[in-house]
Amino acid sequence: MSAGEWTNPDRLRRYRERVLDEQRILREACGDADGHRQRVLEDMLAFNADTEFGKKHGFRQIRDLDDFRKAVPIADYAALEPWIERMAAGESGLLTADDPALYFTSSGTTGAHKKIPVTPRFVQTVFMPFYYAMWAPMAEHFWDVVARPDAVLNLKQDVLTTPRTTASGRPHLGSSQVDFGAVFGETLAAEPGTSAPWAELPSFVPEDDHTERQYLRLRLAVENRDLQGIVAFNPAMIAALPHQLGQWWPRILKDIHDGTLGGRPHHSPNPRRAAALEQLARYHPAIRPSLVWPRMKVILSWTTGVSSLYLHRVREEFGAGVTLLPAPVGASEGPVGVALDRHSAAGSLVVTAAVHEFVDADADLGPDSQTLLPHEIEANRDYHVVFSHVGGLYRYALGDVVRVLDHADGVPRLEYVGRSTLSNAVGERLRDGQVVRALRDALAATGLEVRNAACRVAATGGTEPYYTFAVEPRTAWSDHETSRFARLLDTSLCGESADYRRVRAEGRLDAASVLRLPEGAFQRQWDATVASGVRFTQVKDRLFRQDDAQWQRLTGDTPHGH
Repeated sequence: MSAGEWTNPDRLRRYRERVLDEQRILREACGDADGHRQRVLEDMLAFNADTEFGKKHGFRQIRDLDDFRKAVPIADYAALEPWIERMAAGESGLLTADDPALYFTSSGTTGAHKKIPVTPRFVQTVFMPFYYAMWAPMAEHFWDVVARPDAVLNLKQDVLTTPRTTASGRPHLGSSQVDFGAVFGETLAAEPGTSAPWAELPSFVPEDDHTERQYLRLRLAVENRDLQGIVAFNPAMIAALPHQLGQWWPRILKDIHDGTLGGRPHHSPNPRRAAALEQLARYHPAIRPSLVWPRMKVILSWTTGVSSLYLHRVREEFGAGVTLLPAPVGASEGPVGVALDRHSAAGSLVVTAAVHEFVDADADLGPDSQTLLPHEIEANRDYHVVFSHVGGLYRYALGDVVRVLDHADGVPRLEYVGRSTLSNAVGERLRDGQVVRALRDALAATGLEVRNAACRVAATGGTEPYYTFAVEPRTAWSDHETSRFARLLDTSLCGESADYRRVRAEGRLDAASVLRLPEGAFQRQWDATVASGVRFTQVKDRLFRQDDAQWQRLTGDTPHGH
């Protein structure tokens, strides 16, 4: 989309109306959550009743959620994969009545990419209402930023000209790489920032050279002093941006001065802007985003999980008054929650999109697990997410764990706390959310801060296993501070997890250890992962790192800690 199209008054009016209308519809739907769940269930069953999956599980005989629970087992991606692979090869009528127009890829960094079927009916009834509503807090409170074509640096959007395809020729790509207008006729779906000069890069830039693509976007954005918003759901991308400014500063200045883009002719030289930027480096010890873009107002990003340890400090790099808006709770497979206000972390359950069920996160999740409905889950507890929607995912175990903040306006408000994968060497069964909360408690008790953290189970000859935590201190920690932090962290882990407390008491697990890393350790590993060919959006914070090679690359030759 061109800048002129984005700023067309009629287009802006229709975009704002659509976004705020979807927000209003979701707010109103919260008052009839049970009714919407039944309507979503009935529509899903009727629409897909004659599919192979629908016939096998008796969709036409199902009348309510209890019937549905009895007829359909909980399934993860592996259980549905044979069906999906047949669809991707070109078979019709398997999971969905309408054929997928494309397949979303997963956002994981390891293993084969999932193929999430994306049908027209799914886009119309599930994805788009949620998608538009997630922009509402930004459009409602920062319309002056959204309405300008060159005021938002959108780092999540990266439309490809040559995406991967399935065996049947359907595109297989990330949701942020889809042109929903071209594929589904959603002409208002272009995101803020996607008409900016940095949104569409020249064809000479290889689509798999993610580092160079990021440099070019940043170089173009730096030339614009009036940047006021950043969109990057992955908080690791937000944390990387100040580092990238410093790393690429001389090259950025030269490109701006010469009017080049990556050394190639681009537009007229801009020595005036280059000189102003050069002055910043003379009078400030570090180049901060707040210096480059003094009018920055808002950042849209995930704010929970590991990022809750560092994001509040990273925000300060962009300006003391910058607002952090939370990205939605969900995945390529479907929506879970979306912020209907300016809460910093939580989203309200999207009752119009899917049938949502929950299982206590401390329980093992299996095909026959007993599930809870939204009104049955409790505040300050963690749950596995299971959902079903018209796009062909039935009682699908998402693999994410959410925490209930509270119940507001008739539905739970949820925040993402981590993956459901357990770290379980000797029965301690630790989850991401438990470890992050323990880290936060120990940091708060000591007044210490970190730039990032990771952990693994370790053991030295003749001792019981123990958890070692690699932390990158924000400022130097003394040996005494590190030892005290390690003790408090171990105590907090015992408080968070009854299983951890039990195996510690039984002597089967030794006390946690802390390893201090030098400044930049996490960023260097992040840079190396991107350089290896992984997209920026996919390189996320990972708490548990049991792979020996990955751990060695992160910690290097750092001596044993406390």
